[in-house]
Amino acid sequence: MLPLRRATLRAAALTTAAVLALGACSTSTDPGATATDDAAPDTSTSEAADRVVVTDQGEVTVPADPQRVVVLNHALAGYLYTLDVPVLATVPEVTDDPDPAFSPFWAEEAEVDGTELMDWSADGYNLEAILALEPDLIVGGGWGFPLKQATDVYDGLSQIAPTVLVSGSFTTWQEQLEFLADDVFAQADTADELVSGYDERLAEVRDAITVPDGPTAFLARTSEGTTYALIEGEALPSTFEDLGFEIDTVQERTGAEPYTAGGDMFEVSAEQVGSVFTAPTVFVIGFNGATADVATLSEDPVFAGLPSFQAGQAHDLPTWTIRGDYHEATALLDVVEDQFS
Repeated sequence: MLPLRRATLRAAALTTAAVLALGACSTSTDPGATATDDAAPDTSTSEAADRVVVTDQGEVTVPADPQRVVVLNHALAGYLYTLDVPVLATVPEVTDDPDPAFSPFWAEEAEVDGTELMDWSADGYNLEAILALEPDLIVGGGWGFPLKQATDVYDGLSQIAPTVLVSGSFTTWQEQLEFLADDVFAQADTADELVSGYDERLAEVRDAITVPDGPTAFLARTSEGTTYALIEGEALPSTFEDLGFEIDTVQERTGAEPYTAGGDMFEVSAEQVGSVFTAPTVFVIGFNGATADVATLSEDPVFAGLPSFQAGQAHDLPTWTIRGDYHEATALLDVVEDQFS
């Protein structure tokens, strides 16, 4: 059973690095002090339980019970709702979205929390807007562009509030969840329970489906017509590997670099499509909010000639599957079961 929302708000959030460092010093108390010792400060408050989290940017001291959390990656927000951590604000799924919306997998929780959906520009995060929210914790990073943008302005973010960036080195949603649940929010038991339940469901689906022969590749497509190949061992391909699919080693074969540091895909030009997507099975996914499907791509000779399209082994996947969190990874299992059982 997931933990219930904490009813008592944390009284005073630590919002600057200097105050945080001072609060961290108070955790080193005299074990012999008593409640009646006038000379000893009271360290039984939540500040005494503040945690030091190791990130790619160094050690970050985070509040024990944050109540004003700003999340600078839509794909990470779902983890916090799952962990019952209040989300003050987050950004849309894509930059410069004219019609932003919460993920349908946690929209109800966002409404209950009163979560604000902030503007997010391709030029970067609005630090003044974040500052105005007076967060007690900022969570960002993850895969791709959100990690790059947050890394670029990390110093500014960390001056507003303690800032934890989820490392791009985490290749699965399980690693992201375990980092946030265990290191940041001290809820390791909850993460273990969620991962265990997911593993049971994954085993059921794996036993119920018939996996296509040969390697499988993943093709992402933007509304502007840019094509990407998802890198083996990362995010979505990793989930399919767990389901028994043989994943095509597209990056190993091509030597391509991710489109951005910490990214999980690389750009493929029209001239490269035929040499990259040689796998007998290909999944097509819309990227950055785009709608992409096999039927539409089949009208383009560049894609229609691919082995997977010729053999009828090109399949559609929902846009939200590319960088799924716990909710979306679980829902993906239902999609795969419907397609291949």
